[in-house]
Amino acid sequence: MEEGELWAFLEEHLRSIYEGDWATYEATTHEELSLYEWFVAPHRLDGLPFHRFMLENQWATRGRPYRLDLLEKRLQRYKDVAIFSYPLLVTVEGDGLRHFAVNESRVAVRFPEGWKVVHVHKSPAGAGLSL
Repeated sequence: MEEGELWAFLEEHLRSIYEGDWATYEATTHEELSLYEWFVAPHRLDGLPFHRFMLENQWATRGRPYRLDLLEKRLQRYKDVAIFSYPLLVTVEGDGLRHFAVNESRVAVRFPEGWKVVHVHKSPAGAGLSL
């Protein structure tokens, strides 16, 4: 897969989160996912069950129109491993536009069935994370 195709894979994965699309999220995420989300828990979250609940309840956008911007994108590729890092800017419509930003790293591995995200690490970027 070329660099552009890998970014397209990641953008599909991210859209599935913000659109509450469990089928696509499950298809692009390994079942043994490990994840650090500083705004959810002070420790690592493992597996998919927590995220299924969050996606089905559209926690990120509450069903409102949104926009995602990946800034200062970097891709490090090592054979069957891809490390994506970027500040993610999310804009959500509500009473006006609301923005939040988070620094993200996502690690994907190519398995026989295709690329899957295996690890995510998020850290604060700028002002808080309130929707």
